[in-house]
Amino acid sequence: MDVDAYLRRIGYDGPREPSTATLRQLHRRHLFAVPFENLDIPLGTPIVLDVDRLFDKIVVRQRGGFCYELNGLFCELLRALGFNVQMLSARVRREHGGFGPEFDHMLLQVQLDEPWLVDVGFGDSFVDPIVFHAGGADQVSGHRYTVLPIDDEWQLLREDGKDRVPLYAFRDLPHELNEYREMCLHHQNSPASHFTRNWICSRATPDGRITIVNMRLIVTRGTEREERQLSSQEELRRCLDDLLGVRLSKSTDLSRLLN
Repeated sequence: MDVDAYLRRIGYDGPREPSTATLRQLHRRHLFAVPFENLDIPLGTPIVLDVDRLFDKIVVRQRGGFCYELNGLFCELLRALGFNVQMLSARVRREHGGFGPEFDHMLLQVQLDEPWLVDVGFGDSFVDPIVFHAGGADQVSGHRYTVLPIDDEWQLLREDGKDRVPLYAFRDLPHELNEYREMCLHHQNSPASHFTRNWICSRATPDGRITIVNMRLIVTRGTEREERQLSSQEELRRCLDDLLGVRLSKSTDLSRLLN
């Protein structure tokens, strides 16, 4: 792990000792610098859960990734800095109710004076780590993200006024990177996977989020939202580069992303 290169990638030059303040700043910097994206799937590039390959993709080539890539590599960075980190398995809420299978999503638990939930790989979610106890929460752009014990597991919920929607369910059990490989392959290849039916590139900003999903550019700032349709490979490439910091090689054929 080239810690210096990784920290340059996320624009962090602060203290490195394992502390709540350091964790919070690393979490925020990561979300603001590295997008959540699954472009490799429609582009036909295999995603392999190998730390060296993830480092090359995210740090060297300045790409993003989805949960296994982003949280998997962020876990390695935190461990290199001396944090006590565990990978957790989550089951993501399905559109029509219920939750997916185990290893559907990866999040992290960091143990300091008290445990914290860390997730830089879920897209639109909490920005600051959430203290891991009943009622631990973060407030982002009018949404409140809360963790609660429900039945025999935990759930992360998004609250909008009186509406409460679960995002994923998980247990406090540690796992290793290789345990996520089967579901990583599923999400790349199965027609039932959300990631084979839709593509997305999304990055948090200090006051909102910039997202391109299926050729729709969506920019939010606080409660304001702008949306427009992109019309060409050239416009898409320019937006990925200028707005999201994703620099695909000029030889990459983006026609698979047009729809």
